[in-house]
Amino acid sequence: MSGGDDTAVAVALEYEVGTREAPRVTAKGYGVIAEQIIALAAEHGVTIESNAHLVEALSGVELDDRIPMELYEAVAEVIAFVLRASGKVD
Repeated sequence: MSGGDDTAVAVALEYEVGTREAPRVTAKGYGVIAEQIIALAAEHGVTIESNAHLVEALSGVELDDRIPMELYEAVAEVIAFVLRASGKVD
């Protein structure tokens, strides 16, 4: 996910389809680091969702931590979008 303003912000999540565990933050950064995260995601065919409010909330989650419960619904919507975009779910 990336932010929507002039300063690039990126948060990468890992989620295993079919698991009951919450997604976890695997990378995050601002500026040049965010641009590198976004470029690597694009290079590897990872779907990128731009949602400034959600990325701001997720940027407070520590690396390798699971997302907090209050972000489950918002992140679930993004995961559903990604799965539909990738053709893994109708």
